[in-house]
Amino acid sequence: MDGLDLDGFSDPIALSLLYSEGCGDLPCAHGVYVVVRDSADPPSFVDVSPAGRPKGLDPSYPSDFVRSNWVPGARVLYVGKTESKRGLRGRVRQLVRFGFGHNASHRGGRLLWHLADAPGMLLRWREADAADAAETELIQAFRVEHGMRPFANLTK
Repeated sequence: MDGLDLDGFSDPIALSLLYSEGCGDLPCAHGVYVVVRDSADPPSFVDVSPAGRPKGLDPSYPSDFVRSNWVPGARVLYVGKTESKRGLRGRVRQLVRFGFGHNASHRGGRLLWHLADAPGMLLRWREADAADAAETELIQAFRVEHGMRPFANLTK
C-alpha cells in the first residue's frame, strides 16, 4: 500500500474502536504503526481540529497548510513509532486520546484530526525492536512512491 510493505502488520483497527476499548489489545513493545484511510478519494477537511489542547496549545493548522500537505491518491496518512517502555499500547493510546479531544501528549500526526473522517481511519501496527529505523524505512518507501512524506508526517 503506497509503496509500504505491510506484511507482518496487524489487521486494520478503527481509531474509534481503539479509543473506546483503550488500546488494551496492543502490546507494550517497541514498534511502528501506520494510520490509513479506506479510500484514496479526496477527503473533507475541518478547519478547527477537535484534538486535545495539552498545555493550552491549539492543535489546528491553517486550512491552506492542511490542504497543501494532502497527498493525492494516497491511503497511508501517518507513520509513527515508539521505543518507550509503554510501547505501542501507550503511544497509540496517546494518539487516539489526543485525537478524540483529551489533553494527551501526541502532537505528532496533528494533521490527521483535520480530516472529517478521522474517527473511521484505521491503524495497523507491528512490533519492531529498531522502531526508529523501521519508521524511517516506511516513510522513505512512501516518499519513493509519492514524492513526499505521508500527509501527517511533517518534517520537524
